[in-house]
Amino acid sequence: MKNLAYILLALMMVACGTESGKFRLEGRLRNINQGEFWVYSPDGGMVGIDTIPVRNGRFSYEMELYDKTLLMIVFPNYSEQPVFAESGAKVTIKGDATHMKEMIIEGTSDNEDMTMLRMELNDLTPPDIPEVVSKFIKDNRDSPVSIYLLQRYFLQAANPDYRQARILTEMLLEENPENGQLLKLKKQLKGLESSGVKSLIPKFTATDTQGRKITEKTLNGKVNVVTTWATWSYASTNMQQRLKQLKQKYGSQLGVMSINLDAHPDICRRYIARDSLKWSTVCDGRMWETPLLQKFGFGDVPANVLIDQKGRVLSRNLSPQHMEERINKLLK
Repeated sequence: MKNLAYILLALMMVACGTESGKFRLEGRLRNINQGEFWVYSPDGGMVGIDTIPVRNGRFSYEMELYDKTLLMIVFPNYSEQPVFAESGAKVTIKGDATHMKEMIIEGTSDNEDMTMLRMELNDLTPPDIPEVVSKFIKDNRDSPVSIYLLQRYFLQAANPDYRQARILTEMLLEENPENGQLLKLKKQLKGLESSGVKSLIPKFTATDTQGRKITEKTLNGKVNVVTTWATWSYASTNMQQRLKQLKQKYGSQLGVMSINLDAHPDICRRYIARDSLKWSTVCDGRMWETPLLQKFGFGDVPANVLIDQKGRVLSRNLSPQHMEERINKLLK
């Protein structure tokens, strides 16, 4: 009887979600038939980029997972959607491929909270969004959704609000004093408030993957870009490809330097050689502990800063499209 009880309990657990140590994502999107999505984890919950095949609009994906992590799903139109994954959970995505903002993600409280907030934000004008996001963060200090929102709306925005980011980070740390992500953010934000738009970039010294010494004087183009990327982040490698095209177009007028966050420099070197990236890339294998990240105030992949000829910050964290438009305008 005892064995039977264990079996019944195991069946009930599987019926409610998926087995412990696993995470399952499945769903259906209208107006898409065949194709694939990409998935990666910006906080290291998985290594590299994986693919999710789509057949007749349906898809499913399962991975080993023991701790909560953030997954980013990349759709064919290059839009990204966060999914909050946890061991033993099954999450479902429903929606229309032509209206991604209205996508419903359910199965865990974190994903359902994010869905409800996203629906609310869809009805707001851009100036009203930070206030609503701040309120969510203040009301949900234990939620991983709040950490994502803090980075997405206050650090990764075209005009970051470092002061508000610092205030919210300190508030979350009061509730979660041992959270590694928040401790890292607090460390980065110390220098960020003085490195916003119109400020001068800091002095630095580093060695690129070819063994060359580089400093702030290396960025001597009429316009310069510093980016972060990793082979496991599709969005960031896409940015490198766009910069490659712009570099071919403008030559020495455009200065480029990249900071790679892969754990193994050899992986980075192989990618650079394969795709013929001609500018300096720093990859020391220290990932998020790379000193240049703090120097430039980077806390995400991808991240970027646009700099003028005098070393003054023009913009931060532009989307690939806006980056291209801004460079074309400045160098026309």
